[in-house]
Amino acid sequence: MPLDLSDILVIGVSTRALFNLEAENQVFNKKGVVEFRKYQLEHEEAPLEPGTAFHLVQSLLELNKQANKRIIEVIVMSRNSPETGIRVLNSIRTLNLDITRVALSGGEPLAPYIDAFDVDLFLSKDEKDVQTVIDSKVCAAALIYAPPTAFNPQDNRVKIAFDADAVLFSDESEHRYKTEGMAAFHQYESENENIPLREGPFANLLIKLSKIQLQFPTGIELSPLRLAIVTARNAPSHMRVIKTLRHWGVYVDEAYFLGGVSKDKVLQAFGAHIFFDDQETHLEPASKIVPSGKVPYTSDSPMKLITNA
Repeated sequence: MPLDLSDILVIGVSTRALFNLEAENQVFNKKGVVEFRKYQLEHEEAPLEPGTAFHLVQSLLELNKQANKRIIEVIVMSRNSPETGIRVLNSIRTLNLDITRVALSGGEPLAPYIDAFDVDLFLSKDEKDVQTVIDSKVCAAALIYAPPTAFNPQDNRVKIAFDADAVLFSDESEHRYKTEGMAAFHQYESENENIPLREGPFANLLIKLSKIQLQFPTGIELSPLRLAIVTARNAPSHMRVIKTLRHWGVYVDEAYFLGGVSKDKVLQAFGAHIFFDDQETHLEPASKIVPSGKVPYTSDSPMKLITNA
């Protein structure tokens, strides 16, 4: 009988997102697969250093203990062959990560396997794979930035922060702001305050995370999984966000409507294990303080034209 993952959060993470493999990637890019294979075999017993997504994955897996059942599943996904992937498997064991599922595609793209593993969130440093997943709308996906140099989570809770438009919600409102201006944006959002925003690429992930919160004995208000929205929206456009979440039946612990205030210090104060946004102007400073991932627009989005203009 197939494993039922409907009540389990499934994270697919690439090896370069989970571990620091930049030196190894340089060997592959500059010297080719033969030298890369040789390098990995020579360093097979050397544990890999944590990458951007490591603390998030480690902390999420700890939630299984607090829930007294398996609510988080992590699948390591790699373009390594089974042979060159041994170093990754050794590192998972050495660092005591409770990961039992691994996909080693031997150079083939990982995106086609996302649906096969029932992944809810895919984290990778491969831009093409992330774009393919976002375009397919199979699950949430983000392009992982380099890790912050001094990130050291002090909280035993897991904290995940999201931008609003083009991440949790569709990019429709953001496109209106970019093309019609702030006044038109605020007027439209106020007039449509009671009409839920359309779902964005991370909507289903947020809904599932909210359901996961209910599975802890502490109750949702004291859950060790903490969710926050950190958005450039401010009054009067904030009410539509709150009412949309209510319509979805989602409980968000914290929300920050910044109206142009920089997000990085708010994210630092929140202590985010990861932050998802669609705009580099926010991600560049944020990624230096907390682990961050970029949510690309779909290839057919009008925002692509504005961004590339």
